[in-house]
Amino acid sequence: MLREGAIVIDLHVHSTCSDGSCSPSELVHLALKGGVSALSLTDHDTTAGVASFMETCEEYGLEGVPGVEISVEVKPGTMHVLGYYIDCANASLQAGLAKIQHGREARNREILRKLNELDMDLVWEEVSGLSGEDIVGRPHFAKALVERGYVKSARQAFDRYLAKGKPAYAERFRLTPAAGIGLINGAGGVAVLAHPSTLSLGRNDLEQLVGDLVAQGLGGLEVHYSEHTSKQVQAYLKLARKFKIVATGGTDFHGDLNPGLRLGCGFGDLEVPDELLIELRSARDRVRAPDASGQ
Repeated sequence: MLREGAIVIDLHVHSTCSDGSCSPSELVHLALKGGVSALSLTDHDTTAGVASFMETCEEYGLEGVPGVEISVEVKPGTMHVLGYYIDCANASLQAGLAKIQHGREARNREILRKLNELDMDLVWEEVSGLSGEDIVGRPHFAKALVERGYVKSARQAFDRYLAKGKPAYAERFRLTPAAGIGLINGAGGVAVLAHPSTLSLGRNDLEQLVGDLVAQGLGGLEVHYSEHTSKQVQAYLKLARKFKIVATGGTDFHGDLNPGLRLGCGFGDLEVPDELLIELRSARDRVRAPDASGQ
């Protein structure tokens, strides 16, 4: 449970515009109900929900941060980069996201083909119909498999068919880290490495990676996260300070797709202090400041 009187923020949530179960406006109401003072919508590879999200935030007096979560390619797999305070009208950003989405669409068709070859007669229309508003992803295939009775749960769908290395898994196009960070910075935003614990890197390797990313324009590290231990939080905070980048945090809330995980407090004990937002705003201002050499 949160400490009484604690003021917290949540800078990592997903809506029906990617793989969440709540609409952008529903997320705002959940945040208000849970005592969250600021919220960022960070859907996967899309900003489709940001306009309605920001409008609802303004209507109800919640501080909203326009965001996105971009998937990038690293060895041996995938890394996610969060973008905060982005200009969603930026043409280069939208062109880059469109390229990622085209790759996702091709991957979805390949997943469907593999499932059909496994004698599961799903059709595209039933899978796409399960996506709320925009992007179709593996969670929608999982839900379709549950509804058809091929599996008992979404977790079982991933474990048997959809996870990496399973028979219906398919790779998809991803940007390089430098390209993903460049899209965010170019749109006036702060690029932040998401949930570093999921990279499964040792301390030295992670430090090397963060150093390389900072050289490419990375501005922050997601220190506070639902699945980070207190020991990891301290280690990531130390790493952020070493490279003089901001610390951020969020729950990675997906609604019903993450049973037991709640917006604003994760599994019950996550606190992302609101003072981190001050540092994030300062980082945004540094990204947007004119280059001194150009004056």
